[in-house]
Amino acid sequence: MRREDTLQVILESRVIAVIRMTDPEKVLRVVEAVARGGLRAVEITMTTPGALGIIRSLAASKESAAIIGAGTVLDAATAEEVIEAGARFVVSPVTDPDMVRVCRRREVLVAPGAFSPTEIVDAWRMGADLVKVFPATSLGPQFFRDLRGPLPHIRLMPTGGVSVDNARAFIAAGASCVAVGTALLDKALIAGERWDDLAARAKALVDSLRSG
Repeated sequence: MRREDTLQVILESRVIAVIRMTDPEKVLRVVEAVARGGLRAVEITMTTPGALGIIRSLAASKESAAIIGAGTVLDAATAEEVIEAGARFVVSPVTDPDMVRVCRRREVLVAPGAFSPTEIVDAWRMGADLVKVFPATSLGPQFFRDLRGPLPHIRLMPTGGVSVDNARAFIAAGASCVAVGTALLDKALIAGERWDDLAARAKALVDSLRSG
């Protein structure tokens, strides 16, 4: 899949599911459930135990209908590793120029992290496909509305503090997509293996964002 195709999928669904789980055996079931709900991009954070192996397994799985990416990628070496494992997009809480360069060279979508307007513009100029604005909980939707005037060309992805309830407000304020973690991947549903309920939760979020 080309970098442009990955970007299109994310922009169409408007959401990335961020998975941080201590039980890697359930990750595939979670991915399958949210994919059934219409959520087509899943980020496995490098803070997840065995993250590299999980990414490799999911990327090779014919059962996974979602595009698999890697999150919490802090440097170029890790970017190379996750891309080799099959990650089709790379997300970071920070902007590391070498990491961005690796992703551009390998034709993999990259979403480095930024917070201030200056950091956001710097990340975009380095070649970001999306700029992860983190932590969004400290800023709120109004920040994105304010940025839309001077920076309408930059695709922003709020992350951290984005929930099923406020995700639509971020999109309405000008964000191109959002990243949602524990607020979507309800621990009780996963612990109880209530995969249909998790799929319904994902569908409700995707439908909400598409109409937002």
